[in-house]
Amino acid sequence: MSDKEVNPAEVEQEQEHDSNYQPPPQKTIEEIMAADAEDESLRKYKEALLGEAQAEKIIFDASDTRKVIVKKLALLVVGRDPMELDLTGDLSKLKKNVFVIKEGIQYKLRIDFIVQREIVHGLKYVQKTYRMGVPVDKMVQMVGSYPPKKEIQSYTTPFEEAPSGMMARGTYSVASLFTDDDKNEHLKWDWSFEIKKDWQ
Repeated sequence: MSDKEVNPAEVEQEQEHDSNYQPPPQKTIEEIMAADAEDESLRKYKEALLGEAQAEKIIFDASDTRKVIVKKLALLVVGRDPMELDLTGDLSKLKKNVFVIKEGIQYKLRIDFIVQREIVHGLKYVQKTYRMGVPVDKMVQMVGSYPPKKEIQSYTTPFEEAPSGMMARGTYSVASLFTDDDKNEHLKWDWSFEIKKDWQ
């Protein structure tokens, strides 16, 4: 949501750079624990990282076959209640729920998600922002690798600054994607926000 303009050629170069990246091969928790078993400090580190997942298969929702279940996106502004998007229902309705954002404010985004069954490598949040159909910003946040857990895990972005000035005010549409190193699309959703001079 920054006010810098996006050069389509730069976006293409980013995508080409991404396509040259080779992620490490996917490994099960059992394979991770068996590797370098003689290294005591590494074994203890892996045990701390994986927690309960090394002793049992962590399944949060047996009826859901996904490894990553994205629950919520929250927009966080100091001194205000979080503005939240529930990502567990009908995603087609999200565009109707337009966030109003005061111009120039500092904000963070928080993504709440569940990891079940297996560890996920290189989670990534990609957000493309458009105004009147024209791309104006692209954000790529490396979220990291996460083990399965029975509770919700979260990632919060660094502070961003909302655009400001009369030309920046108006409605923006956003295409969000939660993906990973293996190009699994855990969730894609579209939403909208409106930049105003004040919160009302």
